[in-house]
Amino acid sequence: MASRPACSVAVVTVLFLLIFPCFSRAQTLSVPFRQPETCGQDQYFDISALSCVRCGAHQRQDARGTSCVCIPGFQMIANNGGPDIICKKCPENMTGVTKDGWNCISCPGSLTEEGKCHCPTGHILVERDVNGTVLSQAICKLCDENENSFTVANALGNRCIRCEPTFINTSRSCACSEPNILTGGLCFSSTRDFPPRGISTARYGELGMSFISEWFTKYLQSAAAACWVYANLTSCQALGNMCVMNMNSYDSATFDACRLFQFVFENTAGLRTVHSVSFWRQNLPWLFYGDQLGLAPQVLSATPLPTNFSFKGQTQNTKMKFVAASYDVRGNFIKWQTVEGGVLQLCPDTERRLNAAYSFGTTYQQNCEIPISKILTDFPTPVFYDVYLEYTDENQHRYIWAVPVLNLNLQHNKIFVNKDSNSGKWLLTRRIFLVDALSGRENDLGSQPRLVRVATQISLSIHLVPNTKNGNIYPPLITIAYSDIDIKDPNSQSVKISFSVTYEMNQGDAHVQTDIALGVLGALAVLSSLLKTAGWKRRIGSPMIDLQTVMKFLVYYAGDLANVFFIITVGTGLYWLIFFKAQKSISVLLPVPAQENRFVTYVACAFALKALQFLHKLISQITIDIFFIDWERPKGKVLKAVEGEGGVRSAIVPVSIWRTYFVANEWNEIQTVRKINPLFQVFTVLFLLEVVGFKNLALMDSSSSLSRSPPSYIAPYSRILRYAVCTALWLVIGIIQIVFFAVFYERFIEDKIRQFVDLCCMSNISVFLLSHKCFGYYIHGRSVHGHADTNMEEMNLNLKREAENLCSQRGLVPNTEGQTFQIAISDQMRQHYDRIHETLTKKNGPARLLSPSASTFEQSIKAYHTMNKFLGSFIDHVHKEMDYFIKDKLLLERILGVEFMEPMEKSIFYNDEGYSFSSVLYYGNEATLLIYDLLFFCVVDLACQNFILAAFLTYLQQEIFRFIRNTVGQKNLASKTLVDQRFLI
Repeated sequence: MASRPACSVAVVTVLFLLIFPCFSRAQTLSVPFRQPETCGQDQYFDISALSCVRCGAHQRQDARGTSCVCIPGFQMIANNGGPDIICKKCPENMTGVTKDGWNCISCPGSLTEEGKCHCPTGHILVERDVNGTVLSQAICKLCDENENSFTVANALGNRCIRCEPTFINTSRSCACSEPNILTGGLCFSSTRDFPPRGISTARYGELGMSFISEWFTKYLQSAAAACWVYANLTSCQALGNMCVMNMNSYDSATFDACRLFQFVFENTAGLRTVHSVSFWRQNLPWLFYGDQLGLAPQVLSATPLPTNFSFKGQTQNTKMKFVAASYDVRGNFIKWQTVEGGVLQLCPDTERRLNAAYSFGTTYQQNCEIPISKILTDFPTPVFYDVYLEYTDENQHRYIWAVPVLNLNLQHNKIFVNKDSNSGKWLLTRRIFLVDALSGRENDLGSQPRLVRVATQISLSIHLVPNTKNGNIYPPLITIAYSDIDIKDPNSQSVKISFSVTYEMNQGDAHVQTDIALGVLGALAVLSSLLKTAGWKRRIGSPMIDLQTVMKFLVYYAGDLANVFFIITVGTGLYWLIFFKAQKSISVLLPVPAQENRFVTYVACAFALKALQFLHKLISQITIDIFFIDWERPKGKVLKAVEGEGGVRSAIVPVSIWRTYFVANEWNEIQTVRKINPLFQVFTVLFLLEVVGFKNLALMDSSSSLSRSPPSYIAPYSRILRYAVCTALWLVIGIIQIVFFAVFYERFIEDKIRQFVDLCCMSNISVFLLSHKCFGYYIHGRSVHGHADTNMEEMNLNLKREAENLCSQRGLVPNTEGQTFQIAISDQMRQHYDRIHETLTKKNGPARLLSPSASTFEQSIKAYHTMNKFLGSFIDHVHKEMDYFIKDKLLLERILGVEFMEPMEKSIFYNDEGYSFSSVLYYGNEATLLIYDLLFFCVVDLACQNFILAAFLTYLQQEIFRFIRNTVGQKNLASKTLVDQRFLI
């Protein structure tokens, strides 16, 4: 029996599982879209079902549209919300319904559209007695306007209240009859002084339009009259607010809000001032600082604030305590409030990031875009703020300092005076608001505004007192710009908002010091360039000053001037980085972006000039004259078959060319050897900036921390600090690499330059280099063993003999080690070299040197042997008319890089222990390459503000120029030495 129910349950379950998926696939999640205004008069909007539902019998839609009420002539007897109400028809003798709709009542007069009793003007409706009992017939009670009561009906018509005091004071009644003046709900006597009739125009200068504002129409004249006649405090504030809503604009020809305020201000000169501030009249708000020319600079920079700020130490003070006295549009004082929490910031954000705007020394920038619909919802009426900076004196007494406002929309006699670059023409004000959606209403204060005015740009600027050591500042300045927005479709329109805080100091002294440094170092650069040009003229053997000389001087000057700009920019950047970030009591502030333009120009000049110097060096290196002198001599003769004769004859054993090829390959490889690893350099700097966090030192705030927490505000970057951090890291990493390369790597691992000199000696090959027409370098590689083309056993034996000092030393001069020389050759020597060199590089040589019947290849071979023989004999002093002598350079010659002695009859070989032939390689120009790469990195970063992109492009250009140097240098090497390019691998 138990198995049958279990079986039934299983069957039902299987059927449910089979049917349910089909049901799920069949149902839809789409519902009709209905809005409350689309419902009919006999329907209400069901907030649960989101649809229109019909009301019950004798019911209609209520005012909100979300429930039902009884139609006129019916009373409620039950109401549970929505349609759940019950209506009952009233008796014939009670045609009206009480205000709450629960009782029927007889009316003494007419009925309203809702079926309620209506009383004449000046009467109130009484439906219940004192204890709340409903009367059978309603009573219209006339309020007592006699002297003992002075009452009138309130706006709802259910109570008698005392008349407005101005009515009583003027007419001793609740009526304002002629000749008294009724305006804005207030009554004024015609016999008293009355302010001129003002116009109710709202001006929108940005759009170039104006119209009659409903708010001004209703309340401007009454506020001005109450302020002028009765010294009413809220009316004076309301009048001031309307002036602020009109952008504090003043036109002497028009009695608008600000002209009326100015009229009241001028005619209350007999009243005392507030807190001894001449611009602040008793009973009136403080709106202006006066309209005298030159007053603004006095307000902004005449008197420092009696407080100071510091970043570190026991007296640390980095919080600017701004407070604001806030007023509503009717002139009522709302409260004192701190501006923290985004009071003056329309853009939404976390409280921590919003409050970062008031951390001293932190440059703040906030931008957003807000829909107009949200602005209209959040700011139905404007709120006005008088901003002050709170501080404490030495006795810990609290004070506030008024913060002036520069309203860029202010017009004085139709001129935007605050947009002038001359601060002496500015007119400073006090009161601000964020959004005005009230004055833009034309006919009805309850309608959507035609125009809305929004504070789209607010900037708070703080100026440091010059030469201060204690962090003293001048009064802050709020610069505000409003945008007038013509309302078309609030849901689709939006407005861009920005809020910023900037810190400035007088950069005049810094500019003067920079100019002095630039002048002094620039003059030294001219002297250095003249000296280099003179040395170059000596080295090319030309005493004439021609266009080429001028161009060469300009190229040298470009390189020296690039170094001047580099030194100045690095020094300036490190100065701001160290002194701003490390200071305790504030004495310096970072330059603002506009003040950085001069610095960026210097960096760009340094890069452009350094690039010119780098290209000049690159071209010089790939066009040098070079030849490998092979000292190897044939070891004897061998029998050689004679082609076509069928016999043999003796021939000289040829000298192997492989040693020359080997040396040429080694020279080709060291052409782009550097003292640093470029890839390591770039990636290490990038790692320190992005991963370790050194880039955070470039933020425009007072923190020296390398990390920032994500919830905190991240200040914008300073271009000067970015440059300083980049150059510091790049130079430190570069110098460390160079020191490591020189002290450790070259000494214990590999020294390619010295190894090349040793290779030349072991290969019995010397290198003859000419970087200029009459100047170059000589590497003496003549083997002390006579032969280098030998077997392994003899080679090892030679090395052993040399290690045991059983043979002569390697130097050109007997019993010396000097193998490298700087050479200054005579003009005769150069001419002879050129004559042979022409046949070496041309396809067809002169007939006096080569046989006309010889092939091109044979001509080149003969030219090669001729050059090899000539240079070898020159080194061996064979040519007495082209002889040379060896000497040491004077100390001053080494320092200046100039040869004082001119090679007239004999060439001069200068002993060179510093391997200066590396100057025709990358190796000897590491400083130029390092600075050029650094400037390239910084220029890209300053342009893009992206370290990763700068690192990538820097490494890319390094590889491109290295490829060019290798490729073109290899072709030059092949053409100058007759080494087939196919053997340069």
